[in-house]
Amino acid sequence: MLLVRHATDHARSYGHGQPQRFHWGDVPRLGGLGVALGWFAGVGGLGVVWGHAELSNIPMRSNDSAWVTMLLLPLVALGLAEDLTQRVRPTARLLITVAWALLVVSVMDLRINRLDLSWFDSQFTSVVWWTFITVAALTGLPHALNIIDGYNGLAGMVSLLIALALAHVAFQVGDREIAMWLVAMAAANAGFLAWNYPRGLIFAGDGGAYLWGGLIAIASIALVQRHAVVSPWFPMLLLIYPVWETVFSIYRKVARGVSPGVADALHFHQLIYRRIVREVFHDDQARRMLMRNNRTSPYLWGFTLLTVIPAVMFWGNTPVLIGFCALFVVSYVPLYLMIVRFKVPRWIRRGRKH
Repeated sequence: MLLVRHATDHARSYGHGQPQRFHWGDVPRLGGLGVALGWFAGVGGLGVVWGHAELSNIPMRSNDSAWVTMLLLPLVALGLAEDLTQRVRPTARLLITVAWALLVVSVMDLRINRLDLSWFDSQFTSVVWWTFITVAALTGLPHALNIIDGYNGLAGMVSLLIALALAHVAFQVGDREIAMWLVAMAAANAGFLAWNYPRGLIFAGDGGAYLWGGLIAIASIALVQRHAVVSPWFPMLLLIYPVWETVFSIYRKVARGVSPGVADALHFHQLIYRRIVREVFHDDQARRMLMRNNRTSPYLWGFTLLTVIPAVMFWGNTPVLIGFCALFVVSYVPLYLMIVRFKVPRWIRRGRKH
């Protein structure tokens, strides 16, 4: 509430002609600060309660929470610096997140060490290889969440759904600590969404996206590393939408000879806004844009649930999870091309009038 009322000055410096701008007026982009404070408070409170009480006979596993809290601080600070100044270049942000990922791996001894593919796991046994994969995952996910953070409630709700799915499986395998991180994150996100959707009074900004991506990446890797019964393809299916959106965006930009760091308006959620969501007829331009903005996110929430539901149902079944990942990829590309080429079926457009 305080940020909404008193933190709008920095938003006036954001250009109205930016391709990723789909709102009217000067909206504070410091929602990530509120989410971070909510998460820190939630983890502290749950740590006190759950650390000294029996909860369905699920014991606390370790004391990594303090490390996770400290490690997330510089990542959130990086995002907030960009939100306030808009002067942190994409290359600099990428290099800083790489350094952050190396710090996480070294401090927490966090590492992806299997893909549950016998032929692959037997061939690639080097610690250097698995460390590279881990660093790539930790580096990429904060930026992937930032890429899909384009409309009111989109990235916030997607990260909330993913956090609840991860927390559910953490409880299933008896890991109360990881579940605590994710429950606190879901609660903080819910508080943010009360201001962000549908009124769009505050945005998460890079600080919020980096917090979501960093915490989900750490929790996902730790869950798979600690518990052999959890398939590494479970978090992969949960995150396939932001991950594949990032990979595909890099590919299409490189194919056109454009730097992957250059912003454009051709992401999947932006195409949904432009070519599928029905136009709103309203005299007030700001109101018209807000209404279309709010109608975009539910399409992507449903899109995310198509991966979250099977991931939660088959979290230990690697072949089935791989099959759903492949199904998503082979469905995404034709759907994207269909929208780009104006060949969207009428039932998807919901009778939009031209």
